[in-house]
Amino acid sequence: MDSSDRSFDKFIQEIVEKWGNSQHPDTGRNASGITVVTVSSEPGSGGQVVARGIADRMGYDLFLRDIIQEIAERVDIGASVIETIEKERLSGIEDFIATLVSRRYLWPEVYLQQLMKIISVIGKHGMAVIAGRGANFILPPLERLSIRIVAPMDLRIHNISKLLKISEEDAKKRVIMKEAKRRAFIRKSFNEDIADPINYDLVFNTEYIRYEAAIDTVQRILEGGGKSG
Repeated sequence: MDSSDRSFDKFIQEIVEKWGNSQHPDTGRNASGITVVTVSSEPGSGGQVVARGIADRMGYDLFLRDIIQEIAERVDIGASVIETIEKERLSGIEDFIATLVSRRYLWPEVYLQQLMKIISVIGKHGMAVIAGRGANFILPPLERLSIRIVAPMDLRIHNISKLLKISEEDAKKRVIMKEAKRRAFIRKSFNEDIADPINYDLVFNTEYIRYEAAIDTVQRILEGGGKSG
């Protein structure tokens, strides 16, 4: 087992133990009733920075794109996470997923079914920031705050080049490839356009809006009146 596997397994163990010891999470200062934030982002726009900042600020668990995918692919680990939630709070998840599939005329493969179940369970538990994997298309709109992080292509290329210490030409190829994969995954899985702003509650352009300002805005919404419905 390499270091990445050990790190992942440790994360899962911590989540299982934490959820197992606290099955009724305290919403604390959150006056809106919403304790789940989904973060979708263009590659290189700073989505993970904002997601991590929101999780740190609110004291939420952070589920990054790769972690969600790993859980969904490891069915046995996914089951252990699901089983940490009491049965009554799981009631309705299967029905909700069936409705979601029917409404969007989807025939999800095993991976997508597992992904939808995992994200639904995280959403039911609450106090979480979920980055990527189409979480905003899975969770009910009134039970999550959905944000999208964007930035101009030139800025995103510069950010990736600086972060990975690669040429801007290589960074551009990486950004274009990752963006195409994300768009294709959302289109194939949920029959939706990842870039359509109507799919999000808030869209932040990090060319003009600092990461901290975006985090501050999300915090105010979570601690304030929340969303109307």
